[in-house]
Amino acid sequence: MTVDAPPPLPAIRLEVTEDYTAQSRPDEGYLRVRRRKMRAHHADGTSSEEFKYDVVERWNQDAVAILLHFVRDGARHVILRSAVRPPLAMRDDWIAGEYPDGVSRGELWEIPAGLVEQHERDRAGLVACAVRETEEEVGLHIRVEDVRPLGGAFFPSAGVVGECVFLFEAEVDPRERPRPEGDGPLEKGASVVEVPLSTALAWCDRGALPDAKTELALRRLAARKPETTR
Repeated sequence: MTVDAPPPLPAIRLEVTEDYTAQSRPDEGYLRVRRRKMRAHHADGTSSEEFKYDVVERWNQDAVAILLHFVRDGARHVILRSAVRPPLAMRDDWIAGEYPDGVSRGELWEIPAGLVEQHERDRAGLVACAVRETEEEVGLHIRVEDVRPLGGAFFPSAGVVGECVFLFEAEVDPRERPRPEGDGPLEKGASVVEVPLSTALAWCDRGALPDAKTELALRRLAARKPETTR
């Protein structure tokens, strides 16, 4: 593994078997597009002209992401996994030469993450979600008491969708990690890698880890934990 770039992604190829957009409504399905007319009222008593604004909603608005880390040979390491993101794979307007390998296929290196279920909508539920996603996506079983918040929640794309991501971290024993089973067709065949935190941060600096929650988690962990213990 070189410091300059992450290892090769699994090269999973997505095929569109049917596009039924024209036969569907914007307010049905898992994602819903709300098209509204709005007006902004300001503190000085004035109001804007009426304007149109589209918002994307989904049944599970919130998510958790967890950065798993450990110390090996005096250096802190982190665990990353490959993920397939269909919205990226479906793009056809990429700016040539400006993205890391795999992005045009929809593949990214990320930290484990998943959607918060309706019965997990409190602090204990968020931690339980982080434990569940760790086991599904990385194969590690972690204890609830080992999961710690990693700074405050954040909104990755507030101009389009109200999704809120809650970040956590946990120190783990990588020797206990079996191959993850995954959950659904997009997780089958995923790769998991263990890299020094300093290497992952260097990849962020080079734009080789373009997933926002992953870079934010790595930088927050680096501010909290020493990269080396010697």
